[in-house]
Amino acid sequence: MSDPYETTEAHLGRLLGRALNSFDLPDGLVERLGGALAHSSSLYTTHRSPATGVWRETHRHTYLLADGGAVSLWELVYRLEGDRTVRHEVFTGKAETCLAVVRLFGEAPAEAALDPELLRGDEEPDADVAALGELFAASTPATRQREYAVEDSADHARRVLRRAENPDRPGEPVAALLRSAYGHRITQAFGGRPSPAERCREAGFSLYEHAFVLLDGTEVSLWEVEHTATPDGRHMCEVYDSEAAARGAMELRARVR
Repeated sequence: MSDPYETTEAHLGRLLGRALNSFDLPDGLVERLGGALAHSSSLYTTHRSPATGVWRETHRHTYLLADGGAVSLWELVYRLEGDRTVRHEVFTGKAETCLAVVRLFGEAPAEAALDPELLRGDEEPDADVAALGELFAASTPATRQREYAVEDSADHARRVLRRAENPDRPGEPVAALLRSAYGHRITQAFGGRPSPAERCREAGFSLYEHAFVLLDGTEVSLWEVEHTATPDGRHMCEVYDSEAAARGAMELRARVR
């Protein structure tokens, strides 16, 4: 936990002192950071695998410099399978952090594909970013692990459940469970049996998985169906606690449409 009364100098010293690779930071950058006036830290992403004990977190540390500029350092905190030691590494950018995840865990984090700052099309990518894109493209859905954004996840879960109009939507037990969510990720789901899926596309169906990570490391998903298969053609949202239930509802509505 961060000490709210810790000075910026002490915070920087503690960060660099625990990082295994702090010697890799450019000397000029460390010198500039030495005169920082203020700082803020936030948890950026988290990934946990209760089955193997592997977990990692990405923290962003931003420093206000004396010249009015700002610099961010990205800290990767992790524990490897079969090892209880917590390790820290620090980097100057998200691309470097993602490459470290590839090096340590053999996978490209999902944010590498979704974050426009990492793989922007309006500028010439550097070698690290290009390599990261190739590594991500080569990975398969079966080998990718979820990377959760740490945001107002409990409130996001509340809003998803609130907009559900189906009477068999998840009830209070699921809502209570999701009040402890602190990270989430939204992905659009594809696939299914060809014939019903084709009917669903024609009816304007979309299926989204809202995956949440709870304080105890448990992962819980809500499956949201958006469609216009209503008598008046209006947009409607339904939410289910399993992919099978969501796809079943899609196929049923597509048949009766």
